[in-house]
Amino acid sequence: MSGWSRRRFVGAAAGTAAAASVPARATAAGAMEEPEAAPASPAPRPAAPRPLFLGTYTSVQGGGTGIGLATYDPASGHVTGAGVIKGVGDPSYLAVHPDGRTLYAVNERQDGGVTAIRLGGEGEQHQVLGTRETGGAGPCHLSVHPSGRWLLSANYGSGSVAVHPVDASGALGERTDLVTHSSPAPGPGQQGPHAHQCLTSPDGGHVLAVDLGTDTVYTYRLDAVQGTLSEVSRARTRPGAGPRHLTFHPGGRYAYLADELDNTVAVCGYSPATGRLDIGEAQPTGTRAGASYPAQLVVTEDGRYAYLANRGDNSLTRYAVEADGARLRLLDTVPVAGDFPRHIALAPGGNLLFAANQRSGTVSVFRVDRASGELRLAGEPFASPVAVCALPL
Repeated sequence: MSGWSRRRFVGAAAGTAAAASVPARATAAGAMEEPEAAPASPAPRPAAPRPLFLGTYTSVQGGGTGIGLATYDPASGHVTGAGVIKGVGDPSYLAVHPDGRTLYAVNERQDGGVTAIRLGGEGEQHQVLGTRETGGAGPCHLSVHPSGRWLLSANYGSGSVAVHPVDASGALGERTDLVTHSSPAPGPGQQGPHAHQCLTSPDGGHVLAVDLGTDTVYTYRLDAVQGTLSEVSRARTRPGAGPRHLTFHPGGRYAYLADELDNTVAVCGYSPATGRLDIGEAQPTGTRAGASYPAQLVVTEDGRYAYLANRGDNSLTRYAVEADGARLRLLDTVPVAGDFPRHIALAPGGNLLFAANQRSGTVSVFRVDRASGELRLAGEPFASPVAVCALPL
């Protein structure tokens, strides 16, 4: 199997006290009249359902027919299906523009592409704005630069990173750059570079690309006018680690790296001034013996906890984040209630975590205890064909 195909298959009490302190009034007959009850406060209105977008493969047996549409209850986590955005092939990874009005999807195919979808308001249809070629094979990740002007995508099959301009409507222009990871040499068991992720640092000054094939994280500067990338640094993992996904701590000085092939994570120091990433010692994932294929890390908004999806182990690992982000302490793992959790995401506000389970075709939703970081399954998983990405807004 090619590297590309391998990716796809491998306060009520206070109110009571106040009412009790109101004195009784005397009636004309001298009898005591009970005070009038204070008007009841209106019950809080339930929060409106929020949108949930679901990525899939459309070219595999049992796959979807486009980007799945759903809504979720932000209190209970209950998910309700709402249709499909058709006309988008193999949308295996999704991201939204900072203004929330445009959705982007990779088209993970041999001739890779990225597609822009204008999101309709209430009662309006979503509109596919068009697709642009990435110049590489099997794009598997994309992200929008914080300025909203550039889309960054990672071509897994060809080990390259592409840049596309974003216009005022959210549509994509012709590619402005394509950088291929030609060195260092591929790691043990790899036939070539495999770019797996491309993201912007929290300070907005650098673009980092994680390459599983070369065991390297590359740091670039993005020319904000020309849309071109210039390499400024690179960080090597230990040979054969297979780095897959990097997530920054909210403080912006540390990041956490999930290594797919050797079943580890690492804390990384990051310098906003230079873009240099320093990869720390490998740490365990808390999973059982055997290949667990760590997929992705997410960090809570307050920076206190981190979670890791383990595909082979069908579990989620919980870490306490300590020393202002400089240390991860393994707490526990919990079953994901699905098979092969490919992608995880925290809902805005951080009280829910979504896990897209590729092989079981389900999305599991967990309630997040904000104090302890503990995860509790919120009902039965939602059925979604070949679920490989879950993006709650």
